[in-house]
Amino acid sequence: MSRSISIGILVLVIWACSPVKTVSKSSAILTQKDQDTTEYGIVIIDSGFDQWYLTNYSPAQDRSNDYYRTQNIVAVGNWNDYYRTGKYSRIIDSSIDCRPDVEYGIDVNRRLYWYFRYIKSKYRIYLF
Repeated sequence: MSRSISIGILVLVIWACSPVKTVSKSSAILTQKDQDTTEYGIVIIDSGFDQWYLTNYSPAQDRSNDYYRTQNIVAVGNWNDYYRTGKYSRIIDSSIDCRPDVEYGIDVNRRLYWYFRYIKSKYRIYLF
């Protein structure tokens, strides 16, 4: 009886110490901050992005709003194509509703651009 309890405890310890495989899903959501204004924000749901952004972004690397906007149009199109086709479904789990005719502002465009660079860096998914 004590031998079976010892084996049971050993199995539980081995199970508890086994590595846990987690899959991080990524998504970005563009939100309108207030219904009465045309101010937009972006919510990025990826636990590692903020730290990566703080360590990789530098004002010296900053580009124009038009540059970010042009790159984002291409990247959003590729992202949504990957979502629709199921390619990279373990990473890309939602579409991004980003319309080219809407001016989101440089802060949103910059952050979205850098999010796509983060995806390229972390997951090797080339969006632009």
